[in-house]
Amino acid sequence: MSVDTSTLAAVGRRAGLCAVGFCRAEPFTDTADALQERKQAGLHGGMQFTYRNPDRSTDPARLVPGAAALVVGALEFGATYGDRPDDGRPYARVAAYARADYYTPLRAALEAVAEALRAEGHRAVVSADENGLVDRAAAHRAGIGWWGKNSNILLPGLGSLVVLGAVVTDAPLVPADPEPAADGCGSCRRCLDGCPTGAIVAPGTVDARRCLAWLVQADGVFDPEYRIALGDRIYGCDDCSEVCPPNRASVRLESRANRKTNGPAAWVPVLDVLDASDEDLIATFGRWYIPRRQPRYLRRNALVVLANVGEPSEPRVRAAVDRALGDLDPLIRAHAVWCARRLGLSLDALSDPGDPLVRAELERPVPPRVES
Repeated sequence: MSVDTSTLAAVGRRAGLCAVGFCRAEPFTDTADALQERKQAGLHGGMQFTYRNPDRSTDPARLVPGAAALVVGALEFGATYGDRPDDGRPYARVAAYARADYYTPLRAALEAVAEALRAEGHRAVVSADENGLVDRAAAHRAGIGWWGKNSNILLPGLGSLVVLGAVVTDAPLVPADPEPAADGCGSCRRCLDGCPTGAIVAPGTVDARRCLAWLVQADGVFDPEYRIALGDRIYGCDDCSEVCPPNRASVRLESRANRKTNGPAAWVPVLDVLDASDEDLIATFGRWYIPRRQPRYLRRNALVVLANVGEPSEPRVRAAVDRALGDLDPLIRAHAVWCARRLGLSLDALSDPGDPLVRAELERPVPPRVES
């Protein structure tokens, strides 16, 4: 049985997708080569995701044997931050793509497309935000967007403020791939120049070892070289997207339409993160990628942020740092040392200073805060 692509596109749009495209399910050989080369060069910075097994993530037939086509969908999300809460407490920013669970509605919309294919007797599997398929490469092949210089896919009129996914099917939907979307970047290099750590080392190439969006997710000690650059970000980084002209136009349209966004979730009280129990942290932030789902990494990030934005004269700040200096976890104590030294606070509450992680922080030079 055959199914019409226009019908499938309508199903996806009714389910909430802002863009739908179709392409063949041939292996993404160029992407596989690029992933292998960057992995060998260390640019993945330990990131797994599609780097874990490039041969698998670039071959749709691994998901559906005999795969013939992909239905690629995009779901738009809001990106405005709103004003930082002005109640005297230190706050940390959350990147726009991490403020809500956008993948559940994306998967639901793609599942509606998959159901339409199954109703015609075809196999169909949804893949979104998983190791199973290179979503951006699929979106580019399907013609719904172009490769931005920050390595994101940008959609005409929407920019990169979307999440991407696909339905892999054995239905022969298209005889050939569509024409690629026209490049909308031109000579613009605002994302390269606007990256706070210089992580975009070439157009379309990101060094994850410098990328704040990855560093907040990486395990172990937060790289000292990029702690100050982290600023007030506790999860994610939007800088390369915020300076992108298509994204800025999309946000302006969003404001004119007076659309609701997840404004309150854009700002997290730093001290609340440090005070919360493990259970409360997972309940609140568990949909984020947290290494091995260990809340210690949320506290680690919060201590780096507190070192950058905290007011050392505030009693709650001093109390939070003292508690962290006495924490049983050496990773927390180590970052508390850096936080205390950067804020000019006492280390009297420090326990077990001989632990290797803590000792390294005691010996590490710490640039003091320069207040404006």
